[in-house]
Amino acid sequence: MRRRRARPLRAALVLATTAAIAPNAGRGRLFLDSASVDAWRELLPTGLFYGVTTNPTILKRDGVPCTVPDVAKLARTALGAGCHEVMVQAWGGTVDAYEKCSLDLLDAVGAADHLVIKLPLTRDGVVAAHRLRDEAHLCMPACYGRERALVANALKASYLAPYVGRMSDAGLDGAAECQRIQGCLDGCRSPTRLLVASLRSASTVFDVLSWGSDATFGPDVARELLSSARTDAAAAAFEEDALFEQPLLDDSAG
Repeated sequence: MRRRRARPLRAALVLATTAAIAPNAGRGRLFLDSASVDAWRELLPTGLFYGVTTNPTILKRDGVPCTVPDVAKLARTALGAGCHEVMVQAWGGTVDAYEKCSLDLLDAVGAADHLVIKLPLTRDGVVAAHRLRDEAHLCMPACYGRERALVANALKASYLAPYVGRMSDAGLDGAAECQRIQGCLDGCRSPTRLLVASLRSASTVFDVLSWGSDATFGPDVARELLSSARTDAAAAAFEEDALFEQPLLDDSAG
């Protein structure tokens, strides 16, 4: 088994910044599900997003190699673009591999107070999260049921990420499950924030924020959130009216 590295300074930073990721420190955080720097350049300047979220599937989709140097470079780019937090997912499939990958990412990025390590809600992911709970902010993704709220709460994870769309695809009432999870976390006064993922429309983002959770979604949903044909038409009318020239009065008359 790999020996863990002592990090008293990192642990102190994590504890010192707990307030920044506290459950009631502003509900309704929005995250952009993307590893595309081009999408970041387009969408992050809107100021809508608290940060970005990634995982190996998103990295593959956006053409980023799933290696520690490449992911760390991407995370530093996101932080340099003004993100408060960037989420990166550890890989390896075993407890020791998850732990090693997480620690290597923390070392390579060098911004423990702004980096959130994602570990899946498998048994190995949960054990790795328990080992890392005092060294890193954690997000537990791939949540498919309300009972998993108990696991995230016990770990004092910063975030729990249920997949509302995928739950609905599996025949569950994804929205109802997420609302029950939020109710459980609120009832426990849990430090864990609910970060609802697998959102496929702007209307579902609205629903998520209405019940007091955070949301993460891809560039297409972000563009939908920012676009409206009627708003665009109204704005075009404003611009047209701004060019209107008031007729000059003829002072020679009368």
